[in-house]
Amino acid sequence: MAFVTRQFVRSVSSSSSASASAKKIIVKHVTVIGGGLMGAGIAQVAAATGHTVVLESLRRMSKKKFAENPKAGNEFVEKTLSSISTSTDAASVVHSTDLVVEAIVENLKVKNELFQRLDKFAAEHTIFASNTSSLQITSIANATTRQDRFAGLHFFNPVPMMKLVEVIKTPMTSQKTFESLVDFSKTLGKHPVSCKDTPGFIVNRLLVPYLLEAIRLRWLLLGILVRQAN
Repeated sequence: MAFVTRQFVRSVSSSSSASASAKKIIVKHVTVIGGGLMGAGIAQVAAATGHTVVLESLRRMSKKKFAENPKAGNEFVEKTLSSISTSTDAASVVHSTDLVVEAIVENLKVKNELFQRLDKFAAEHTIFASNTSSLQITSIANATTRQDRFAGLHFFNPVPMMKLVEVIKTPMTSQKTFESLVDFSKTLGKHPVSCKDTPGFIVNRLLVPYLLEAIRLRWLLLGILVRQAN
C-alpha cells in the first residue's frame, strides 16, 4: 500500500483563514507505505520528480528504461534513492503526511480497517486516496471521517512507464481535494483524467467487456471447430 505524503505548500492569507483553506494544496513530501509492485512504482516516480519520499519497505525494481546504458541507469537509481527514506511504522509517519495513497490488497474490509486506523493518526488536512482498480471509492471513504478529503488515484502498471492516472471523485470529494490530486499527478509527469465513482472507472470499464468478447469469440470458434470435426 502506498502513502503519498507531501508537505503541502499553502498560500495563507493573514486576513482570512477561510480563504486560505480554499487554496489548492501543493504536495512536496510523499510517504509510501508498502513497497509492492504499485507502491514501489509510485515511490519511484515521486522521488524521480523531486519529491521527498518516505518508504515503509523498498523492493528492487527493474530499470528497463536504461537497459542500454547501465551507467545512466545507476545514476538515475542513486539519485532517486537519495530522496527516499524508510519506515516500518505507518502511524508514526501519517501524522505529518499530506497525502496518503493506499495500494494494498483488493479487499474492502482490509482497506476499511486500514483507513479507519490511519484516520485517527493523520493530520486534519491530510488527503486519503486509494489506488484500487475495482472497488467503490465511496465504500472505502465511508470508513473515515474525512469523506471530503478522500478520492481515488488509480495508477497503471508499470507506474514509472504508464502516463495515465485516473482521478476518481466521489459525491463527497471536495473540489479542492480533486484539484490537488490532479496537480499532484501532473507533477509526477502523468496525464490525469477525471472520472466518476463507477464500476471499473474508465479503463477497466472499457477493458473488461473487450476481454469478455474475446473469450466469447474463442469459445464460439472452438464450438465451430468441434462441430466440423464431428
